[in-house]
Amino acid sequence: MAKALGFDFGTTNSVLAAAQGDSTQSLSFTSAAGSSDSMRTALSFMKHAKLGAAAVKIEAGQAAIQQFIDNPGDVRFLQSIKTFAASPVFQGTLVFAKRHGFEDLMRLFLGRLADYAGDGWRKDYERIVVGRPVRFAGANPDEALALSRYNEALSSFGFPQVHYVYEPVAAAFYFAQHLKQDATVLVADFGGGTTDYSIIRFESHAGQLTATPVGHSGVGVAGDHFDFRIIDTVVSPLIGKGSQFKSFDKLLDVPSSYYANFGRWNQLSIFKTLKDFTDLKQLVRSAVEPDKLEAFIDLVDHDEGYPLYQAISATKMRLSSEEETEFYFAPLGESSRRTVRRADFEGWIAPDLARIEEALDEVLVTTNTAPGSIDKVFLTGGTSFVPAVRRLFENRFPLDRIESGGELLSIAHGLALIGERDDIESWTAMAA
Repeated sequence: MAKALGFDFGTTNSVLAAAQGDSTQSLSFTSAAGSSDSMRTALSFMKHAKLGAAAVKIEAGQAAIQQFIDNPGDVRFLQSIKTFAASPVFQGTLVFAKRHGFEDLMRLFLGRLADYAGDGWRKDYERIVVGRPVRFAGANPDEALALSRYNEALSSFGFPQVHYVYEPVAAAFYFAQHLKQDATVLVADFGGGTTDYSIIRFESHAGQLTATPVGHSGVGVAGDHFDFRIIDTVVSPLIGKGSQFKSFDKLLDVPSSYYANFGRWNQLSIFKTLKDFTDLKQLVRSAVEPDKLEAFIDLVDHDEGYPLYQAISATKMRLSSEEETEFYFAPLGESSRRTVRRADFEGWIAPDLARIEEALDEVLVTTNTAPGSIDKVFLTGGTSFVPAVRRLFENRFPLDRIESGGELLSIAHGLALIGERDDIESWTAMAA
């Protein structure tokens, strides 16, 4: 009987896994949107007449996205909630006049996952092992605050023990099951909001795998930033970024702040309710290129944020295997059809790549680890497929030492395996 549940609470996707001896199994989630072994880290709230005037129907993952799309204007949608964990500024958000703190949102999300897991979510797990980034996302992240919020959210589920493990350590443990000899391992975990590194020395003594942490580093940059670079360069100019409007006898730039809402697609639905959107509509009359601002307004009015996000993600994925690809988004018409070249994309994300590489330098320098002393490099997370990201490692390490796999599942399964061990304390990160 598995005694531990591994919980990879990701910025973009979340996974639950249980271990049985040396094997692991993802929990399967079945909701109105179908079945899957991973869930988008998203919540949606909709007032439900059949549940009473004050009742709200809450969905998570793909079901949350579907509820949001099927009921435009009636649903409050939240995604990437993990990015608020370490923010002292984030004190909560109002959902239908009820305040929800971060810990409330995390608790609701995990509760829905438990509901969707059905019989897979047992009541007799001795411990839950939760992944945490080396460095939380945000400009000035407060680690102690994030972990106290995690603790409060998880306390309501009645687990006798709650443990935290660095996400790259969990990924390293998952990969280390296949090591044939002692090795010093570098794991690079590319999530939606953070990139984390961990160097670990794995050794086997009398058949028992042991690990000595060498060092960690991380940075709040990852795949979501890459998506925004494409939107900001390819899409935003089509809908007015960089254009101007007339104010008396002057020409002024359309505020670029309007376009920051494309950092997360669901922000567009929130933007629709703000004064800024009303101001944008008023700018059309004095705009030098009114058609572009009207296209922006139509995107917001018709809730095209999610389809746009899908088109951008698909473009990024194709660029991982093709030198160039076509971007086209039907709601913007033929003017949106554009050839996107990988070389151009790599130029757009160059500032992000630089920060990712700086974090890699940091873990090597602070641990006094020469690249030649790394026996294995494990890359995990969807962003590891981006060729420019892989080159950061290929330029430093021999190709035969670089491996990847289990991009969505490795962390949760590593957490579950660590949770089965009697020496779990030696693998855990300090909690708040």
